[in-house]
Amino acid sequence: MIKTIDRLTQFIKYAGLSARQFDLSIGAGNGYTLRMKKNHASIGSDVIETIIRTYPQLNLVWLMTGEGEMIKKGAESKTLEFDQLPATKQQEIEKIIEQKIRERQENELQKLLLDVTQEIEKTKSKD
Repeated sequence: MIKTIDRLTQFIKYAGLSARQFDLSIGAGNGYTLRMKKNHASIGSDVIETIIRTYPQLNLVWLMTGEGEMIKKGAESKTLEFDQLPATKQQEIEKIIEQKIRERQENELQKLLLDVTQEIEKTKSKD
């Protein structure tokens, strides 16, 4: 029997989101969706309310029962734009982006340092 969490996973794929992106978009903790899926757990009504508010195009009847279409007729399948998200979610996303940028810069600096060190070693071995 397909559970609500399975249908939610289908919607997340349909929306082109990762589970992490989806969790962030609804204000859930990191790994919430995957944990619910792994444990075949039920989704609380408070979370479902947040999902429907965030993704109004999602058909609640389909999510809960599997009946009907995933997306409401005439609804845009587009997810909310960044500036349409609540300020707290925008800040959380910005923090993640900044962290990823710092990680990438650090990796690039480490690679550059390794390259320079190797060049110096080549130069020393030629002398």
